[in-house]
Amino acid sequence: MSDDPEYSRPEAPFNALPPMVVAIALVLGAVELLFQIGSFGIVGGPDAIGWRNTAIQDFGFYDSVFEQMRSLGLWPFEHVRRFFTYAFVHFSMTHALMAMVFILALGKMVGETFGNLAVLIIFVVSTLAGSLAYGLLLTVERPLAGAYPAAYGFIGAYTFILWLGLGAMQQNRMRAFTLIGFLMGLQLVYGLLFGGSPDWVADLAGFVAGFVVAGLLVPGAFGRIVARLRQR
Repeated sequence: MSDDPEYSRPEAPFNALPPMVVAIALVLGAVELLFQIGSFGIVGGPDAIGWRNTAIQDFGFYDSVFEQMRSLGLWPFEHVRRFFTYAFVHFSMTHALMAMVFILALGKMVGETFGNLAVLIIFVVSTLAGSLAYGLLLTVERPLAGAYPAAYGFIGAYTFILWLGLGAMQQNRMRAFTLIGFLMGLQLVYGLLFGGSPDWVADLAGFVAGFVVAGLLVPGAFGRIVARLRQR
């Protein structure tokens, strides 16, 4: 049967994804797996049950820590790293899995369009944008944790791809923002019904960062955007 020209082997799911997207998802998954096996006492002994909380305390982003660094003008690495490391620790397995689903789904399109380096840049910049927005715009005790700002960064880059595509087809560009509008609407409804968290500020900042970075990766893209805005 292997000689049949019409026969084709099923493609492994990870083979269809850009390597950097897979690498990011694997790192996030490995950290979460460590928390899971620790919570069941498989490794680490009794102390492993609290690994997740300890990791959030050590690597999560805290507005109070950020404000203290700003007021003192001191930026020790152990706290500066929080601008990025918060993305690798999540509040629960569900929290982590949802972030990975978004990154795998949207990262595929972004990676195929811009390449592996762009995937890493968008992940890093969106993560940083999320923590900066969280620290500068809010005064909260709740730590920021999870890769959602980075995931929204990929949504922003995907939105930019749609934005350009719709413009090329002379269609309504605002349709490109349907996904982010739907997700922000969901967060609003959930917050009204069950009590929301301020994380959406970081998510929205990640989205904007992803959109902007994607624009910078396309030669002449922002020039065309500015020209169109001036026409209006």
